[in-house]
Amino acid sequence: MQPLVFRLFAAVVLVPLVALAAPPAQAPAKKPAARPSKQYTISQFMETTDLEGASFSPDEKKLLFSTNESGIFNVYSVPVKGGKPSPLTRSKTDTTYAVSYFPHDERILYTRDQGGNENSHLYVRGLDGQEKDLTPGASVKALFFGWKEDDGSAFYVLSNERDARFFDLYKYGAKTYERALLYQNDGNYQVAGLSRDEKWIALGKSRTTSDSDIHLYDVVKKEHKHITPHQGTANHSVAEFDPGSTALYFLTDAGSEFSRVARYVLATGQQEEVERANWDIMYTYFSRNGTYRVTAINEDGRTVIHLHDVKAGKQVALPRMPEGGISSVTFARSEKRMAFYHEGDRSPANLYVYEFATGKATRLTDTLTRQIDPVDLVDTQVVRFKSFDGLEIPNILYKPHQATPENKAPALVWVHGGPGGQTRRRYAAMLQYLANHGYVVLGINNRGSSGYGKTFYTADDQKHGREPLRDCIEAKKYLASLPYVDGSRIGIAGGSYGGYMALAALAFHPDTFNAGVDIFGVSNWLRTLQGMPADWEAFREALYQEMGDPVKQEQMLKDISPLFHAEKIQKPLLVIQGANDPRVIQAESDDIVAAVKKNNVPVEYVVFPDEGHGFTKKKNEVEAGSRMLHFLDQYLKKSSPAPVN
Repeated sequence: MQPLVFRLFAAVVLVPLVALAAPPAQAPAKKPAARPSKQYTISQFMETTDLEGASFSPDEKKLLFSTNESGIFNVYSVPVKGGKPSPLTRSKTDTTYAVSYFPHDERILYTRDQGGNENSHLYVRGLDGQEKDLTPGASVKALFFGWKEDDGSAFYVLSNERDARFFDLYKYGAKTYERALLYQNDGNYQVAGLSRDEKWIALGKSRTTSDSDIHLYDVVKKEHKHITPHQGTANHSVAEFDPGSTALYFLTDAGSEFSRVARYVLATGQQEEVERANWDIMYTYFSRNGTYRVTAINEDGRTVIHLHDVKAGKQVALPRMPEGGISSVTFARSEKRMAFYHEGDRSPANLYVYEFATGKATRLTDTLTRQIDPVDLVDTQVVRFKSFDGLEIPNILYKPHQATPENKAPALVWVHGGPGGQTRRRYAAMLQYLANHGYVVLGINNRGSSGYGKTFYTADDQKHGREPLRDCIEAKKYLASLPYVDGSRIGIAGGSYGGYMALAALAFHPDTFNAGVDIFGVSNWLRTLQGMPADWEAFREALYQEMGDPVKQEQMLKDISPLFHAEKIQKPLLVIQGANDPRVIQAESDDIVAAVKKNNVPVEYVVFPDEGHGFTKKKNEVEAGSRMLHFLDQYLKKSSPAPVN
């Protein structure tokens, strides 16, 4: 069972990776040629398909997953021995994500929202192909919370139908879909774990984005117990209960810079350390019967997976793969095989099945379009520079093949979402597209980014628009110092919180960058914090501690909001927005566009009527990428070619 994960203004969910060696059975990936690469259109880049999820069928002969092969995410199945995937849903309007096969038959569960509004419902597709909404209601948001693992007779769902602010926990019968309320959430908690014997519910409680606690609810006694009292700042987050319902595994950074794995013994209340690393441990979970435990470590922008044999007390060797990493490990109920994704800088994620008995990994998908030769793409580099106060800032750099001291290239500072996100080493189609067209891209992890320790993560609290933004200014200086970058042609871009940073850079440092791209970014923090979605209630105070309280700190929030300083923006601006965005509403973009146009500054504005916070339809990704490249070519290059789709 996976805990409910909250992200503030992150545009995407990042995929964990682990670096591995190439197998002898497969040809090694070709190294990039030291030459100008062939250039591809955005349509060719978007011909590459994205994948999500994995669930074994009851007989373990098929896998359920999601792909946008049709232009929008739908649910597919594929034989574990290989073959052509078969579509099981055929939505043409709303993104549909696979959840799971039923344990004993081939009914499936999946989620779908409406045009990106994030009000996801849980659906079942029966054996006759008919669809049923299990969580109806116009404003309802529902989240699948796992199966009753011992016999598969029931599954669990979180829903905010009773009170839009809070998620309650329900148990659904697998045969009849009749349900019962297991936990009514009146305490502003995040329901994060359920023991398999249904006697304990683990609850998260956030004070700030870097200080949180875990509470246990005794279902029989109907009592809450705070199990992580502490002094100072420390994050505690639920991992999951062990299969025997004897202990709660959790992550904590109490007394250290990085998160480690610990467990709370239910019978005694004793806490024990389980696993630690020199970086943050991101998550840990068990296979169904507890034979294996998976841990992911966030190691300098690349995730390292540890697979533990629990009984033997040792690590299990992972399948050897080409250069890149694996992610999203899913075990079959028998524990004889597992599914996983493999991804590299120049290769998008593909789905594999691994047989423990034979050590054989079978690739089930081929996601990179044959129109693109991966040799024309670029490998990322981890680079660091010292900011204005000496703090070291980590970054992910994309260097185009054609950028040389003799052929200096334009560049972009690319800011991730968050606050508290992280730019990572992975396949990123849009950044590869920009690099392919000659742009050096620096994915900055400014102070406040996750993955580099507690001190670094909290260094932006109540300082947004100031110190973290100055890191971006120093990033421009770093780019200008590179021998293959033209320092007079550098822009800034980002999505969500990164879009805010792009707007803030143009408003508060108007002479630094030559152009900016804002993708659904906040322009007015007062409005955004006051109007955050109702189901964020459990995190409201934590976000106020991070950004500022709109009642008590109104002037401070005005001071850091680009909308109130739009008259200072004098450089060209491109704004891209989803009309159904519930986090950063369209008014945020409407207002900044109108305000900047008064300055007689070139402003381009693109609104997608069928998208929310993050774009999921290929046609819109193509349009956004095309408009972005045309804009950057116009203002960061000498010539301005027509946009090409």
